[in-house]
Amino acid sequence: MRTRCLLFISLFCIAVLQPSALMAQRIIEYESGMGTRDPGNSDIWILYNHVVAYHDGMTLITDSASFDTKNNVFVAYRNVVIHFTDTTTLYGSSAIYDGTTRIADVWGDTVTLVDGKTILKTDIISYDRNSSTASYYHWGHTVHVGDTMDSDKGFYHSDTRDLFLFDNVALFNANSRLLTDTLYYNTRTSLAQFVSPTDIFSDSSTVYSENGTYNTNTHLACSYKTTRLTNREKWLTADTLYFNDKTEHGEAWGNVTIVDTLNNVICKGEYGLTDQERHASLVTDSALIVLIDKGDSAFMHADSIWAFNNDDKEFESAKAYRTVRVYRYDAQAVCDSLFYSAKDSVLYLYQNPVVWYDNYQCTADTIICHFDSGGVRLVNLRANIMAVEKVDRLKFNQVKGKNADVYCKDSEPLYADVLGSARMVYYVLDETEGNHRELIGVNAGMGSDMRIYFKNRKPTRFATYGTPDMKMYPPDELPEEEKSLPGFKWQEEIRPLSPADVFVRKSQD
Repeated sequence: MRTRCLLFISLFCIAVLQPSALMAQRIIEYESGMGTRDPGNSDIWILYNHVVAYHDGMTLITDSASFDTKNNVFVAYRNVVIHFTDTTTLYGSSAIYDGTTRIADVWGDTVTLVDGKTILKTDIISYDRNSSTASYYHWGHTVHVGDTMDSDKGFYHSDTRDLFLFDNVALFNANSRLLTDTLYYNTRTSLAQFVSPTDIFSDSSTVYSENGTYNTNTHLACSYKTTRLTNREKWLTADTLYFNDKTEHGEAWGNVTIVDTLNNVICKGEYGLTDQERHASLVTDSALIVLIDKGDSAFMHADSIWAFNNDDKEFESAKAYRTVRVYRYDAQAVCDSLFYSAKDSVLYLYQNPVVWYDNYQCTADTIICHFDSGGVRLVNLRANIMAVEKVDRLKFNQVKGKNADVYCKDSEPLYADVLGSARMVYYVLDETEGNHRELIGVNAGMGSDMRIYFKNRKPTRFATYGTPDMKMYPPDELPEEEKSLPGFKWQEEIRPLSPADVFVRKSQD
């Protein structure tokens, strides 16, 4: 016969309890198909046949149980189901529920906690109803919608929907895998927070961080300490990083360094951005790009440096804006803006470009450098070109014209064509072996076009075309007005002299 029993603590026991304990000493109520007292302890009831216990809004269902009426402890055996709230249910093989502490310990081959769309499985769970917290200490496997989490230890707060996971933590979903030792995860927001060394793996990238967050819904990773992003042959380090591993959009702040091992390029700055929808990357704020070439590096600084790639993420082009300065041991340059096309292997320098090598200086409205596997093969100087060589402190060889083309092999000039209104001032030195470069005359004049031949970067022969008007002056008889061609300006003061010098702003005025 189905019985229903209600047990109460005696008035004497209530009188001796402390007020704080009174609130926790609510007696467990129960129902069962059969029940009998334990022959060895009259305070314990043995219950069978669809046992149901009730306590402060909790319902426990089991096949059989024992109830210690003195200590208010309920022990359930086989097929245990505990309903803590309308959304929170715990399943297991066996359980102990203490009505005084309001803690349920449940164990079995697989213990399952279901809280809305969150399912936690382990072998032993301790659920504290006072804080609505489930804890485990051996292993745990949690699934929330598309996210799966494994850890050795963990705590789940059903009120706040917070998971605290420790030791060998792994978070998986369809797009990424996160490995760490300490993780905080909220099932409402799908936001994971980590404070220990962490790797986040996706199809194309890996983020390493020691402090940050990852949102599995938005795929946004935020790193605030020891940040490193690896994307195929590229890697990035920064103080702070925001990166979406689905859209591959990211922003970085503080000590930003990007290394492209495929193209031997290093970029540095205080702010960086990558946007794969636009196939673009940006470095700015103390931006520096280092091009490593056969052990000889070129250093370029500008206010902003953009790099662009194609659909296959291969480098296509680069742009640099405002106060561009370039240093390499054998050549230097400054200009306002720069564009490089990797497809065509062509470099464009715009707005007041100046290029130096050895004692030579070249200027034009636009300078275009064409490259091949051996280095520079052709340089186009367009509009208002002038080439200057420093002979000594007061003497400068000068060539001026409308346009010019310099033909090279392995970056060494072979000859140059000056096209349109060619003019020249050239100091002829006696370079016979044994002498000391004695000045023997000055060649000055003009022609419509001019060709200059080089050997070891030195002019060896000039050919002037189109009714040339050339004259050789004795060293001391060159007219003052012939010494400097119109527009002559030796700009050594703005020339970068070291890698660090690319950061020094020098006016061309």
